[in-house]
Amino acid sequence: MSELLPITITPTEILIEQLPNLTAVVNKLEAQFMFHTLTAGWYGDEDNILNISLVLVTAAEFSRLQTQSRPGKRYDFADDVISHHHGEANEVSCFIALTGKELTLLTERSSLLERYLQTKIYKVLNLIAEQENLHRL
Repeated sequence: MSELLPITITPTEILIEQLPNLTAVVNKLEAQFMFHTLTAGWYGDEDNILNISLVLVTAAEFSRLQTQSRPGKRYDFADDVISHHHGEANEVSCFIALTGKELTLLTERSSLLERYLQTKIYKVLNLIAEQENLHRL
């Protein structure tokens, strides 16, 4: 039996095709952020755990997502990050775009992928923490 973790990071198939080691990097970052949020006290109340779904998308996919209506309170954290907070369900769905320039850079210099995504997701999680009254990482 597998239980969903409170934080999931999912890249779209298009990104996986463009960045071959993306899945391995995302798995490592997912575990790392689980640890950081745990030590920051995000899961103190086991009956009230916030589930965060982070979806990495291309700029084209992000453009389509911007026009779609989704449940929950919407936050446009940046021109490449949209977050939907569902208070009653303790869920956050967040879409993070990798722009064309970012994809070009990360394709040409794959050694930057992990650190770049780590920094970008770290910032997003702190924005979510602000909205949900959690301790910053």
